Amino acid sequence: MKLNTIRYISILTAVIFMVGCSSSSSGDDTPTPPPTGGGDDEPVIPAPSAATLIFPEDNTECNTGIVDVNDENLSEVTFEWNASQNTDRYTVTITNLNTNSATFVNSDTNEATATIQRGVPYSWFITSRADGTRDTADSGTFRFYNEGPGVENYAPFPAEAIAPARGVNLPMSTTAVNLEWSGSDVDNDIASYEVFFGTEAEPTTSIGSVTETTIADVTVVSGATYYWIVVTTDSAGNTSTSEVFEFRIGVQV
Repeated sequence: MKLNTIRYISILTAVIFMVGCSSSSSGDDTPTPPPTGGGDDEPVIPAPSAATLIFPEDNTECNTGIVDVNDENLSEVTFEWNASQNTDRYTVTITNLNTNSATFVNSDTNEATATIQRGVPYSWFITSRADGTRDTADSGTFRFYNEGPGVENYAPFPAEAIAPARGVNLPMSTTAVNLEWSGSDVDNDIASYEVFFGTEAEPTTSIGSVTETTIADVTVVSGATYYWIVVTTDSAGNTSTSEVFEFRIGVQV
């Protein structure tokens, strides 16, 4: 009788042990289902589109400004553009082309007013912005002269580089380049362009005065950085000087 009791206890213990191991093993082998998320996805904010400039018009004289009663050298000009899609507000960037200093004006409509100097060339463009996104869109750029007191003939707009592109690094095999630029004038009386070129950050060596907007086959060497500017002169003797344009030939950066 005692022997049977011991045997019964041993069998019961073994069964309990096997059941425990089976349960534990079954739990470990069962993969945990991935958590399920709830709620709707966040809405996608569309990027704003670019505005279209209206006024002041490109390469023209602005003569509608309201002259400052306290300073005849200043006038109030209203900038206008077509509203762009998906846009909540705009930033107008107005740059004095004589000093390259910029003025920024914010607006939540399709126009903005700024007080600027008279008898000075400017460029301007619009940046479209939307709430909820960092995406922006820039319009094209217009240039204009703000009418000045007693001015009968305006200086040309500063020339703009076309080729080589500003900051480009040309192949080290390049031995000559064609310098090309664009010029414009409210009075349409540009007489000549003089180009200064060299490896100095402010070039002073003239490589020619021309009536076209290009100088061909300018000699360059590999490993050098070149700078060039264009001085534009009109028939009345007025001049404008471009920004310094820069390019490199096979320069390792």
